Amino acid sequence: MKIKRKNILKIAIDSPAAAGAGTIAKKISKHYNLFYLDTGKIYRMIAYLKLKYPKKFNQSFLKKRIKSLKIKNLLNRALLSDKVGTQASIISKNKDIRKLVHSFQINFAYNPPRRYKGSCLDGRDITYKIIPDADCKFFINANLNTRALRRFKELRALKKKISYKEVLKSIKKRDKSDYNRKISPLKKTKDSVLINTTNLSKRACFLKIKKIIDKKIKLNGNI
Repeated sequence: MKIKRKNILKIAIDSPAAAGAGTIAKKISKHYNLFYLDTGKIYRMIAYLKLKYPKKFNQSFLKKRIKSLKIKNLLNRALLSDKVGTQASIISKNKDIRKLVHSFQINFAYNPPRRYKGSCLDGRDITYKIIPDADCKFFINANLNTRALRRFKELRALKKKISYKEVLKSIKKRDKSDYNRKISPLKKTKDSVLINTTNLSKRACFLKIKKIIDKKIKLNGNI
């Protein structure tokens, strides 16, 4: 990894699927001018590649893809499919793949482009594996039914033919995998602030997190 940039603001967010972390992380990044990365999208991209190029898919193929990875590659709507999500959960258990992805994420977190004041990453193991020394750590959650409904609406907006029951089942399966895998499981660290978005509007959630970040910035005047 390159030499770490000093005096930058680093925000780490962990959350289960469809808890609203991505939406909040984007708002935070825009407000504080931070380089944003949805780390889960990287695993979804890898899953998409495996499904699309099963014969080509190997470690060498993957190394080249990750090395040339651009943020715009993660905006492909095909990455949001339920099939890709299920495959991503399986792939995320692979030790060799996680090692490749972790290296990319760590470099992203500590060396954002100079025009940004720092970085904001959300995923499953950001607070303790990728940015253990983050200035602010959050664990964003919501109840299961709320999360399933959010994902269902998101997929229906993309004209995906899927039922609420199927989405609920998929998220239950994803939770079980994320919380119980041996490598980098999803968990709330002691120093992470819990934000329950079940009954919070996007703005209320943003303002709650903003208050915590502003307090940290005030304490650490060098950020």
